Amino acid sequence: MNRILALLLCLGVFSAFAAKPKHQYVKIKTDMGECIIMLYNETPQHRDNFVSLIKKGVFEGTLFHRVIKNFMIQGGDPDSKVAKQGELLGNGTVGYTIPAEFRDSLFHKKGALGAARDDNPEKASSGSQFYIVQGKKFTDQGLDSLETNRLHFKIPVWQREVYKNLGGTPHLDRNYTVFGEVVQGLDMVDKIAAVSRDSNDRPFADVKMSVSVLKRRAAKKLEKLYNL
Repeated sequence: MNRILALLLCLGVFSAFAAKPKHQYVKIKTDMGECIIMLYNETPQHRDNFVSLIKKGVFEGTLFHRVIKNFMIQGGDPDSKVAKQGELLGNGTVGYTIPAEFRDSLFHKKGALGAARDDNPEKASSGSQFYIVQGKKFTDQGLDSLETNRLHFKIPVWQREVYKNLGGTPHLDRNYTVFGEVVQGLDMVDKIAAVSRDSNDRPFADVKMSVSVLKRRAAKKLEKLYNL
């Protein structure tokens, strides 16, 4: 009987382990739709910090306070929760930064989740502010020009194909940490990027967000659906 019980316990542990998702996923909900973002395991400090802030409610009720069509939508400023209409945002902080986690395989394709930062020489990321790339599609000629005049490195062939067919913002590569990507609901980014905004790129009508971490069952279902 004890051996049978031990076997069942082992099977239960194995089953629980097998059910663990490969990645962590977060959902961002707004009045203009919602999206689900996969956080990269290759950038563990940014991943874990983002999840921690979500669980603490730091992002709840904050705004997408900076929006530039064909570029990106930015949020995560804790000051935006109580900001008056038209107030300049983007300087809010949670009191710390995160060391850069640049990975050549992680790049600024459309839907990429990146960490905002100031001009610090270490290129450390803001503790809370982030952006989601909308970007635009590029031609080979346009990418060649970027490589020569701004990037000073060669974009891998497979990444060039993504920039040509899906789009993105390649001039940010290796300068800002990319730590996730939208896997569902990319149309939300397009809708927010298209809103009317003031001279500081803040939308005239506030775009508030609610952010949550997907539970294990939902995450596993998503991975099966999209073969992630």
